[in-house]
Amino acid sequence: MASSTAVTQNTQTLRGRYQWRVVDIVVASVVAVAVGVVFFAWSAGYTGIAALTGAFPPLAGLYTGGWLIAGVLGGLIIRKPGAAIYCEVLAAAVSALLGTQFGLTTLLSGAIQGLGAELIFLLFLYRKWNLGVALLAGLGAGLALAISENILYNALWAVEWQLMYVVFASISGVIIAGLLSWLAVRALAKTGVLSAFASGRTADV
Repeated sequence: MASSTAVTQNTQTLRGRYQWRVVDIVVASVVAVAVGVVFFAWSAGYTGIAALTGAFPPLAGLYTGGWLIAGVLGGLIIRKPGAAIYCEVLAAAVSALLGTQFGLTTLLSGAIQGLGAELIFLLFLYRKWNLGVALLAGLGAGLALAISENILYNALWAVEWQLMYVVFASISGVIIAGLLSWLAVRALAKTGVLSAFASGRTADV
């Protein structure tokens, strides 16, 4: 009987840890919409970046981390399965509705990039949320972005250029999406606005 009770309690604990609450949905949506506006502005700035890197297009990969923030940030705050994908796709949808130059293709990009971050959180079974995991999530999103764009848009590039794009996008993902998102969560936690979340009550974010 005691063993059965322990199993039931463990099951309920896991269900509570992984099940989304109303507050999770609301906050994830607010984060995604806010970052979606950032995505729109970031996309507007890409025209200038493309012009600056015209002689060596792979360098534009260093700019891509701005499009990866929603997934990493959302995952770090909500700490539930699917948060990274949900936030990244919703942010992409918001930027599309605002009229980003990339149109509805942002939805596919958002899903792929969100999955890149989500797989890292899954790798740690949604239990670890420290700086290392945040950086790896940014790296995962950056790799997902670079690989998918090399297939969809950069197929005519030389292999060397494609590899350099992967390197630059990965660096951007680690620094902009990974490090900055981790710092943002720590800053938000100190204000108390994340008190309803484990990310706002622990120091291992």
